[in-house]
Amino acid sequence: MQGQFLIIGSAIVIALIIVIVILHLVRKMELKYYRNKVKNLEIERNIIASTPVLLELSKVEPIIKNDKMEEKYNKWQEKFEDIKTRRLTVIDDMLIDLDIYVDKRDYKNCGYRIASTEIEIYKVREAAQHLLDEIKDITLSEEKYRAIVTKLKAKYRSLTKEYQDHKELYDFMQEAIELQLENIEKRFLDFEKVMEENEYNEVVNICKALDTMIEHMDIIISEMPDILLMSQKVIPNRMNEVSNTYKEMVQDGYVLDYLNIDYNIEESKKNIEKIMDKVKILNLEGAMFDLKTMLEYYDSLFVDFEKERLSRKVYEENISSFYTKLEKTNLLVQDVYNQLDDIKNMYDLSDEDVSIIDEVNKTLVVINDDYRKTIAKDDSKSTPYSVLNEEVENLTNRLTTMEDDFDKALKSLGNMYDDELRAREQLEEIEEFLKTCKDEIRSYKLPVITDNYYVQLKEANDAIVEVIKELEKKPIVIKVLNTRVDTARDLVLKLYNTTMNMVKTAKMAEMVIVYGNRYRSSINEVDKELSDAEKMFYKGNYKEALDISIKATSRVDEKIYRKLMGVYEK
Repeated sequence: MQGQFLIIGSAIVIALIIVIVILHLVRKMELKYYRNKVKNLEIERNIIASTPVLLELSKVEPIIKNDKMEEKYNKWQEKFEDIKTRRLTVIDDMLIDLDIYVDKRDYKNCGYRIASTEIEIYKVREAAQHLLDEIKDITLSEEKYRAIVTKLKAKYRSLTKEYQDHKELYDFMQEAIELQLENIEKRFLDFEKVMEENEYNEVVNICKALDTMIEHMDIIISEMPDILLMSQKVIPNRMNEVSNTYKEMVQDGYVLDYLNIDYNIEESKKNIEKIMDKVKILNLEGAMFDLKTMLEYYDSLFVDFEKERLSRKVYEENISSFYTKLEKTNLLVQDVYNQLDDIKNMYDLSDEDVSIIDEVNKTLVVINDDYRKTIAKDDSKSTPYSVLNEEVENLTNRLTTMEDDFDKALKSLGNMYDDELRAREQLEEIEEFLKTCKDEIRSYKLPVITDNYYVQLKEANDAIVEVIKELEKKPIVIKVLNTRVDTARDLVLKLYNTTMNMVKTAKMAEMVIVYGNRYRSSINEVDKELSDAEKMFYKGNYKEALDISIKATSRVDEKIYRKLMGVYEK
């Protein structure tokens, strides 16, 4: 038991020692922290005290040549004296108090007083820096402003040279510009005068004035020639062109009242006069923009003129094609409308099915009425062609939409009529194909026409007869008719391919044989093979004749087939 109490007691003692050591270290670190804080504040205070205000003030003394400068110099001395004797003393007292509180380890008050001291140091530092900047603004003024004026002089000389090199472009504005250049030169002389007297307040104003005047002159030198050219020549010429074009187009029957050209030309002349009044006093604000806007307007008028010309051309084409389309549609719709009763009885259609045609007919009546109104506007020359063209396009779209509705209506009634028309058209195409086949056979005198051709010809003729029979039936069975047409088309196309291949092969065989005849006397093999080819040709075996003749001529000309194809394709 005694051993256990001894161990416990030892542990407690060790723990107390550790706590005491930790507390001591914490207090020591805390003390070090606050001492460092105070030390840093003292460093900042010393930096303020070492601000080179006196050095800069000593630079001011030699350049005091007027009462204003002397007054400023005295005020700066007073401010620096206040900082040095009063405000820094206050900071010194605050730092002494801080040392006392730190030594007493009164950290609660230390935090508050450190913050107060930091604020006061900040205020004094800013005041000292501001004072130093004010003084440097004077001590460095000559160097700074002379650098500024040197750049301004270089820019001024460049502008003067630009003006002198192109003086003739400035026309009647030369006197005003030269007067302004003289004013700038006077300002440069004023600068030298105030610099000599060290009136730095005036130097700032003169530099600003010079910068503004030269900037303004830069705009004048660069923009004035363009402004004079546009206002005196380009825009007036463009107005004359517009006016002449306008009169010519009106005489040609164009309606251009909506452009208000006469009024706008008069307003433009007034605006140019106002702009020139401002330009004469070298006020170019907005002048270039206004003139460019004016020029763009007159350029746009030529676009409008061209639009009207194009619209007239398109209108005349569209109104003609629309009329043709409208008349065709009128006839078609009227024809269907007149046969509605017969169609209804034939296909047992309800009134609801037929009502679609009624709606199409009503729409067509309105389109016809609007078309007549458009024509009346054209005849009276009261509407621009661009508007008339839009109306025709609208009518065309409406008619197209109506035709779509009409097509849907016809489909809803049945496709028999369309199928019959299509069958008749296809019959004409098929017969034309058949005629082409016969003409091709006649155009080249073949020694023998193969039996295959005659078989296919008979099949094609029989198929066409069947199509004609179906078309003559009343009523027509559309499904059977379509089948007959498809069969006839396939057979005629088959005959066409057979005919063309046979004629092409025969032509090529004959060409090769004729080409190879020149080698018969010199090469026996060529002579023998060409004789075989001729026999095949006159028997109607054109493919074999072509193969044998190519083989024979290839003995002396390996490229015969390529040449043959080239000649045939031409």
